[in-house]
Amino acid sequence: MFFVRTAGPQDLDAVRALLAESFHATYDGFYGPAKVKQLLDSWHSPAALKARLAKKGGEFLVADDGRKLGGVGYAAMSDKMTKTAMLHQLYVRPTCLRQGIGRDIFAELESCFPDAEVMRLEVEPRNAAAIAFYTSHGFVEVDRTTSCGGPDSGLEAMVMEKPLG
Repeated sequence: MFFVRTAGPQDLDAVRALLAESFHATYDGFYGPAKVKQLLDSWHSPAALKARLAKKGGEFLVADDGRKLGGVGYAAMSDKMTKTAMLHQLYVRPTCLRQGIGRDIFAELESCFPDAEVMRLEVEPRNAAAIAFYTSHGFVEVDRTTSCGGPDSGLEAMVMEKPLG
């Protein structure tokens, strides 16, 4: 049984390992292992994870069964859009899929931003499983971008939103 809780500094190595496993399982087929490693080293470096943990207005969660982490989620209020919470990460360990971990992490994240009217995310357009998950949780496509994860990334993404409250 996995329990969702706030991540702490002691979790960051396990979070990074989980993200590496999930990223390679999800994105190697789209981008190739070398590009995925580059993304991991950039987006999920120890420094980047520490910054997320410390970000005011952010919520960094893990699903923990006492032995291992089964999932991770991170969302924060947008710096650019008012009343918008950005879902930056929601990943489940590949061996833990279909156990409700993503649903439970998302449910907790969704309730963490009382001032937000919208939750927004970016998702790889070929990631059918993620798109189906988000659609089943009330998200709809509102835009497309070629700078997923940050300016000048060159990575395409579907932008999805869900009204909150």
